[in-house]
Amino acid sequence: MEYQGVQNWDGLLDPLDDNLRREILRYGGFVDAAYKAFDFDPSSPTYATRRFSKSSLLERCGLPSTGYRITRNLTASSGIQLPRWAERAPGWMSTRSSWIGYVAVCQDKDEIARLGRRDIVIAYRGTATCLEWLENLRATLSHIPASCPSDAGTPDAPMVESGFQSLYTSRAPTSLSLQEMVREEISRLLRSYGDEPLSLTITGHSLGAALATLTAYDVKTVFGSAAPHVTVVSFGGPRVGNRSFRCCLEEQGTKVLRIVNSDDLITKVPGFVIDQADGDHVSSDRDVRVAGLPSWIQRRVADTQWEYAEVGRELRLSSRDSPYLSGINVATCHDLKTYLHLVDGFVSSNCPFRATAKR
Repeated sequence: MEYQGVQNWDGLLDPLDDNLRREILRYGGFVDAAYKAFDFDPSSPTYATRRFSKSSLLERCGLPSTGYRITRNLTASSGIQLPRWAERAPGWMSTRSSWIGYVAVCQDKDEIARLGRRDIVIAYRGTATCLEWLENLRATLSHIPASCPSDAGTPDAPMVESGFQSLYTSRAPTSLSLQEMVREEISRLLRSYGDEPLSLTITGHSLGAALATLTAYDVKTVFGSAAPHVTVVSFGGPRVGNRSFRCCLEEQGTKVLRIVNSDDLITKVPGFVIDQADGDHVSSDRDVRVAGLPSWIQRRVADTQWEYAEVGRELRLSSRDSPYLSGINVATCHDLKTYLHLVDGFVSSNCPFRATAKR
């Protein structure tokens, strides 16, 4: 369980432990499958849905021997109210609900023995539809139910990015919310496997990384002591919530490992980080922060609901350390394949890239 963060990955990140590297890449493969299975073609009649069935998805996305079986598909819905003129726009511009990922359960006895538990994976893709992009821009913080009794109803209650929360909790006329789907499936799996050692690993890229963090918080809040050990492995995720949200995650025992590319703009937004000590970094933090400013400016930032906090432990990488990446641009630095390449090549802060890394 040390690779699930039971000891907060102490001693495993710098230098990067080879077994942890393999686990990160393994979970990154589940996220990659969520991208490959999604229909990105706006002219397709199945746009924004999955292209493969549950039984064949992992194999058709290049993961034939994971030992996992998909048990539920997941969709996310936007809560944005569109103006009436949007009804005349192409359908793909106003697609409200879309396939966002899946839940998979380890069924292979050898893999269960290797892990020492039955692992449940929730994998989320990143932003794909117009309304998802619009939700990303709703960057002010909004309140969520507090998992910490001391914080409930106080000014220090947990808050998260409004757009991410909307995508997690909004329902469509013909679909449950992502939150409801996750709760239903976790409840069912706990009934099925509750007498076994279980872990829940939630992984995602970009928007999916933010949703993974929200999902972890929600599962621990709703299921409490009945919840399994919950770990988040996020790739290129934006900031999600405020300092109280981070504290609640820590009090819950949720473990978060954020893989961050220093050259990726998305990991530096939204909002501002007041506390310079936020996060636990493998190497120096190059993010723009506002620590050290006069207290009245810091209060103004907090009053505008733009004060965010980093969560969990951070594995900080850089596109500039790879001799195989020729272009340093916003799209390339944020791409999931770049992240997997950098994880595969990273050695330590003193020796940033190994010669045997896959190109």
